[in-house]
Amino acid sequence: MPPSDHRPERQPGASLATTPLPGRRQVRQIMGTAISIDLRDVFVDLSVIEEAFEYLRQVDLRFSTYKPESEVCRLIRGEIGESAASPELHEVLGLCEQVRATSDGYFDIRGHRADGAPDPTGLVKGWSLERAGRILEAAGAGNYCINGGGDVVARGEAAPGQLWRVGIRHPLIADRLATVLAVGDGAVATSGAYERGDHIRNPASGKAASGLLSVTVVGPDLTFADAYATAAFAMGPTGLAWVADLDGYEGCSITADTDGSDGRLNWTPGFDGWFADRR
Repeated sequence: MPPSDHRPERQPGASLATTPLPGRRQVRQIMGTAISIDLRDVFVDLSVIEEAFEYLRQVDLRFSTYKPESEVCRLIRGEIGESAASPELHEVLGLCEQVRATSDGYFDIRGHRADGAPDPTGLVKGWSLERAGRILEAAGAGNYCINGGGDVVARGEAAPGQLWRVGIRHPLIADRLATVLAVGDGAVATSGAYERGDHIRNPASGKAASGLLSVTVVGPDLTFADAYATAAFAMGPTGLAWVADLDGYEGCSITADTDGSDGRLNWTPGFDGWFADRR
C-alpha cells in the first residue's frame, strides 16, 4: 500500500499544544538546544525534573563534539579506542551499529566525517531524552512530555482524556505547522535541513540529502525514532517506504519537488492513527 499524500494545513501554533500546570514545565539550554520537561503528575516531587536535566548535562559533557575534553572528542582524536570506551559510550556505539545495519548504511556515524572517525551524536539526543524519561518514571511519573529541539518523548496524558498534541513544523514557514499529532505513549523525531543546513548526507553519493524537506518518525522509543528519521531523510524520496517496513514505527515526509511545488505531506499507511484530528 503506497504512502498517502496531501498539502499540509498551514496553521499557526507551537510545537507542543497543551496548557502546562504552573511550575511543572521547565526549560533548560542543554546540548545546544532548548529542552523542556512538562510533568503532569502533581504527586511527583518537582526535584526530579532537575535530576533529569542534570543527567542530560552529564550526557553532554561525555558526548559533545564541541567540548574538547569530552569522551567523544577524545575518541575522534584517537586518544582512546572503542575498546576503552565507557559503558555509556559503548552502548551508544552498539546502537549506532545496529541502526547502520538496519538502514543499509544510510545512518553511518563515520560516513559524514572526512576522517572517518566515529561521531555518534546523531543518536545521542534521542537516546538521552528517552533515558531522562526513565528518571521521571522511577520517581512515579506516568504523565509527562520531554521536548528536545522538536524531538519528543510523551507518556500518559496531558490532561484527563487528552493525549499530548505535538505539532510538526512546516519546513518552509517557520511559524506554521504541517500537521498536529496526538501522542500518548510514544516518541516523535524529525530530521531536515531547514535549521542546521545540509548536515545529513547520502552516503552512497557523498552529497547532501535531497528530495525531502523533512521526515518525521513516530514509534515507541525516541532512540530509534531519532536515528530512523535521520536515515530516512538521507535516503531521500525512498525513505518513507523504508520506514513503512520498520516494525512498530511509522512516518511522514514533506517533499522537495523538482517542479518547485514543495510541501506535499506524505505518510505511511500506519501513520493515520497519529493525526490529532483522527483520534
